[in-house]
Amino acid sequence: MKFSLIIPCYNEAENLPLLLERCKALATMSEVEVILVDNGSTDSTPQVLLNMLPMYPGCRTVRVEKNQGYGFGILSGLRAAKGEILGWTHADMQTDPQDALSGLDLFEKHGTDIFVKGHRYGRPFADVIFTIGMSFFETLLLARPMWDINAQPTMFPRKFFESWSSPPDDFSLDLYAYYQAQTQGLKVHRFPVKFGERAHGVSHWNVNWAAKWKFIRRTIDFSLQLKKKISI
Repeated sequence: MKFSLIIPCYNEAENLPLLLERCKALATMSEVEVILVDNGSTDSTPQVLLNMLPMYPGCRTVRVEKNQGYGFGILSGLRAAKGEILGWTHADMQTDPQDALSGLDLFEKHGTDIFVKGHRYGRPFADVIFTIGMSFFETLLLARPMWDINAQPTMFPRKFFESWSSPPDDFSLDLYAYYQAQTQGLKVHRFPVKFGERAHGVSHWNVNWAAKWKFIRRTIDFSLQLKKKISI
């Protein structure tokens, strides 16, 4: 298996038909698999996956019985993956799973020992300002260039994943992976990805400024833990 794309799905039943259609171009490629992680969904996500996955060879699912966080779902998929190149993206269709094809082109061009992330455009102004602020904070704190940390997809070699120690189970996983790539000397390659509206439903974290503040506090707490490890 060459590439495994992990997509955590928490209560994304309405988005799954469109998501699976967009995954088809990836999953029908030889040596590529798409793993949709049912991350403890309480809606009809399990039944939709059961009914639809037989129509999409190359796509499979991993079930997490109880939601333990965004990062936990991704890690569950990564541990089940077979690819030599691994990656993840979101299920909400704000970014297209087919963006991973551009990421794979970068691996073909530069070799496998790289770290690949999208770089979002087309976002609301308030979200751009939020991202710039968080990027400056993380760059100054960790002394590494950390820009658009939560952009997707995120792609890397299997041996990089196997080097991780105690990765976080929440949204800090994006920061953790990006930071580890910097400290381990992997060349970081970015490419533009269009960021659109959710096809259905609402964000599980970017709902309002109260939710953003919760996200900020958790990210800062984890960042300070990373900084403490650097100082030891």
